[in-house]
Formats: sequence, C-alpha cells, structure tokens
Amino acid sequence: MDALESTAEECDCAPTAAERRRLWVPFSRRTALALAGVGAVTLGVGLSGAGSAFAVTYNPDDYPSWEDVERAKRNQSDKEGEIRRLEDMIAQLQRRVEETRAAAQQAANEYYEAQQAFFEASYRAEELQKQADEQAALADTAATNAARVASQLSRAGGDGTSLEVLFAGSAASADELLTKLGQMDKLIAGSETIYAEAAAARDSAQSLSDQAEVARAERDRLQKIAEEKMIAAQNAQIAAEEALAQQQEHMVTLEAQLAALRDTTSKTVADYEKGVAAKKAYEEEQRRKEEERRRKAAEEAARRAREAAAAAAAAAKPSGGGGSPAPASSGGAPQGSGWARPSDGWRTSGYGSRPKMCGPSYCGSTFHAGVDLAAGCGAPIYAAANGTVTYAGLNGGYGNYIRLDHGNGVGTGYAHIVGGGILVGWGQYVRAGQVIAYEGNTGNSFGCHLHFEVYLGGAPTNPIPWMADRGVYV
Repeated sequence: MDALESTAEECDCAPTAAERRRLWVPFSRRTALALAGVGAVTLGVGLSGAGSAFAVTYNPDDYPSWEDVERAKRNQSDKEGEIRRLEDMIAQLQRRVEETRAAAQQAANEYYEAQQAFFEASYRAEELQKQADEQAALADTAATNAARVASQLSRAGGDGTSLEVLFAGSAASADELLTKLGQMDKLIAGSETIYAEAAAARDSAQSLSDQAEVARAERDRLQKIAEEKMIAAQNAQIAAEEALAQQQEHMVTLEAQLAALRDTTSKTVADYEKGVAAKKAYEEEQRRKEEERRRKAAEEAARRAREAAAAAAAAAKPSGGGGSPAPASSGGAPQGSGWARPSDGWRTSGYGSRPKMCGPSYCGSTFHAGVDLAAGCGAPIYAAANGTVTYAGLNGGYGNYIRLDHGNGVGTGYAHIVGGGILVGWGQYVRAGQVIAYEGNTGNSFGCHLHFEVYLGGAPTNPIPWMADRGVYV
C-alpha cells in the first residue's frame, strides 16, 4: 500500500472496492448487443458487415477513477490538468452523440430516397408490363379478325366462278358479279386496315415488353441499393443509440467528478457519490412517469377510437333497406388468418394516385404507396402479423418507421410514428396484434396518422384488398 492509499484510508474519503464497482458498471451496448445474436436481416445481409464507420468504441480505462480525482485534488497542477481532461471527455461525449445522430439522420434520408426510387421503378415496370399485355391482347384480336376476313374473301371470290359469269354475258349474272366485286373491294380495304392494326399492336406490344424488361432490371438494381441503404441506416441508428447510452452512462459521474475537483471544500467522494445516486434516481423516476403518461394517453386514445368506431358502425347499419354495415375488425385483434388491423383508426387516404399535397417545406408524392389510418396522436400501432423487425428508426419522409418481415416475401411498413414511440428493435420477433409503436406526425406528414404499407417481394402492393383477403378491413 503506497502513501497516497494510506492517507486516503486514514481520512476515510476514498471509495471502497465495492463502491468503485458500483460507480463504474461495465458499459453495455444495449440495443446493439441485445440484437446482435438474432442474426442477419431477412434480406440476406447482416448488420455486422455494414456501417462500420458508425461504430462507437469504449474503453473503461479512458475514464478517470475517483482515486484519480482525489489524487489530483491534492495537487494544484494535477487538479488543473484533470479538470481540462474531464471537460474534454464531456465535450467528446456530447460531440459523439451529435455526430452519430447526424450520421443516422443522413443515412435515414438516403434510405428513404432509395426506397422511394425503388417503389417508383417497381410501379413503372408493372405499368409497362400491363400496357404490353394489353397491346398483345389487341394484336391477338386483330389477328383473329384478319383470319376471319381472309375466310370471307375466299368464300366471296376464291373459286373462280365470278370470272365465268362475267364472260357469259348474262346481265343478271353480271349484276351479281358487280355486287360480289364490290363486297370484295370492301373486304380487301377492311382487311388492309385490320392487318395494319394487328402489325401496329404487335410492334407496340414488343416495344412495351422490351421497355418493361429494362424497367425491371432498373427496379432490381434500385432494390439492391435500397436494401444496402436500409442496413446502413439501421447501423447508424444503433450507433447513435450506443453513443447516447454511453453518454448517459458516464455523464453524471464525470460531471460529479468535475464538481469535486472545482470544489475547494473538504467534501468527500462519498458526498458526491450520494449526489450521483440521487440524480440517477430522479432521472429514472422522471422516465417512469413519462412512460406512464404515454401509456395512459395511448389507452385513452384507443378507447376514444373504439367508441367512435362503434358509433360509426351503429350509424351505418341498414334500417330496413340497402346499405351495409361497417367492417367489424378492430385494431390489434388477430383474425383467423393470423392477420390483425394495424390501427383502430379510420381510413383517411387510400392506395394509388392522389393530388399533390404540400407542406411548409416539402410536397408529398402523387402516388400513395400505402393506406392512411387515423386514430389520434399517441394511439397504439399494432403488428399486422407475426414477424421479425428488419428496421426500426428514422426513415426520411416516413419519419420514425418500422418494417416487419412476415416470411415468404411478405412485409409490412409503419410510418410517421411519434418521437420516442418505437417500442421494438431490430431483430426482435413480434406477434400479430402486439403494440409496436404509437401514432404520430413525424416526417412528411400533415397530421397524426399511421401510414401502413404491404410489401410483396419488397415492392408495395395495395393493402386494402390484400388485408381484406385475410379478413381484415382497412
């Protein structure tokens, strides 16, 4: 035992070994490590191989111990140096949080842009193929008509009897021949038009089919980019969470150590330790109260939505004639198909083309790739089916966003989640009807609602008939 340790023990101001262990709990990567064992994203690329630029490193030896603080406090020059060191570490923690948050936001924006480009390319490929199929059908119809005309021409003059009648000199026969020749002229003229239409339709079908093939290749290229951007964005999100967790883990203690060094009184480490514990307890109590407030707000919003749905359903019941009752499925209640309505809200916007809507600094797309359901700010959002979380975090114009993989190429997306309202993490398995988030107004949104999407092979499809086929009405 050296002289410094002996002095510390004599004054009873140094922390015990147990106290030191309590103060410096080994840092946990929380979300990242909790999710690391789950494996790769369904897309086939694991998070471990992407986004290494966002990694947050931690070495407990980098941080000062309370022994360092006590030692520095006894020497003025050491004290000033330790103060600068602590100030630098606090500033570094703050910078790391800001930098990783900025990187996460940038990656999220890039993911959103890549995702939207893929969606548009997918839609264009589908439209071109649809047009090609329509032109091919027209070509088939025109070919059938041309064959019919050829048959009529053969019956009208193909046996050579008309020339014999012409040379026979009979007036009646000549009149008959002229009539037949007139009919043949009309058939020939009509056949030329039909043949031209058939050729044009065939050429158009081939051209559109070629364009659709090119569009599909572009769609596949953009899908790969979108998948890579999604992984990078999720990695950046985890890095930002790591940085924030590390800051929260150490900031209170660092600030207490700094205060101890600046303090000229004889306050002991134990006094500061009590302050650290009190501050942590206060922050934990505030967090618990906030979670309780959000839970009660969500329950109240869900109750109001159910009452409104029941009232609307009652009003929609036929009084004795036509009409049909409103759909009976409610949010979070799995049907026999295993699928559940993702929200208690009513549909405010459907799938497909719609007028452009603009806010103060952005305009929405004229093609709506999902369905909007509004139950009120803070209302619960439910998993539409059993599945694995493949994305949870920021996503550009979608704001806070969750994506689930349900297997067999089927996925669902949930956008505009309220800040702090994501309740699940990457790699987590969820069940149909489980509350995974709370409704909000983040991203390119014009009011609290859930933007819900269904994906087949990664591309969006109309959720309304898809869910209806599974007994769920949105």
